[in-house]
Amino acid sequence: MRDISTPMEKSFSQRIPLSNANTLVSRALAILARKLSLGKLLETIFLVALSLIFIFPFFWMFTTSFKTLPETMLFPPTLLPQQWMSQNYMEAWRSGPFPTYLFNSIYIAVAILILQFAVIIPAAYAFAKKSFKGSKLLFGMILLGLMIPTQVTFLPIYLLFSKVGLINTPAALILPFASSSFGIFLLTQNFKQIPDEIIEAAKLDKASEFKIIFRIMLPMAKPAILTFALFSFIAHWNDYFWVLTMTNSDAIRTLPVGIVNLKDTESIKSWHVIMAGNMILVAPILFIYSLANKYIKSAFTYSGIK
Repeated sequence: MRDISTPMEKSFSQRIPLSNANTLVSRALAILARKLSLGKLLETIFLVALSLIFIFPFFWMFTTSFKTLPETMLFPPTLLPQQWMSQNYMEAWRSGPFPTYLFNSIYIAVAILILQFAVIIPAAYAFAKKSFKGSKLLFGMILLGLMIPTQVTFLPIYLLFSKVGLINTPAALILPFASSSFGIFLLTQNFKQIPDEIIEAAKLDKASEFKIIFRIMLPMAKPAILTFALFSFIAHWNDYFWVLTMTNSDAIRTLPVGIVNLKDTESIKSWHVIMAGNMILVAPILFIYSLANKYIKSAFTYSGIK
């Protein structure tokens, strides 16, 4: 049979016998497989360590909320309560107008979310699927708004609301956040991923713009919408600075301000009661996050900004 090996292959086979070459390949594969296993192991160790770093503060807050006051001051500290004191939660709940704080937190966070959706959905649809004069400039201004922190706009808004008599009202906590630059950007990126042919087909079926948005665009952008809703709810549920500066009455204030008042009213810091109050504050967020966390990654992946 005719030998069709290349000169390089002939040279290689002459220098290294076939059996030795097979052994070298096997060893190389074994080393590669070992490295991959080691890499996976290191990755797993890193992820577990990172998870513990983030989870431990919540674990410490949870266990401290069930401890007695003397046990919270022990050194070295105990990891788990020696005696589980569930009445710490009742003590925290009764120490102030917590039902009012809780109602205000839900009312303000939900009202802001509804207003934001009423603004950002048509705005994102227009930026993604309509062409009009000045759209790039307007979108650039919206992106610029992402870089401006809330504290910078606090003073002019406070002076304006003070002149029109809105200080210490729910409107002072809701109206400044009626729109969101981040929400417009996120939804615009998601709407752009939806093929124009689908919209054209809907228009041929005489579908209105309202029907196109609510029957086509929103269902296809569901992960981004749920992600934005989660981010917005967490941000305004936890908001402390804006509530503290715009209100001066417990009838308007929300849970974060109530928790801080709980800390300030005690001469000796009752950390077990304070931690119980903080658990009441974060429990709704953890519950909502556990329901919607799977949509967050898919939202950023779909929009191409991961």
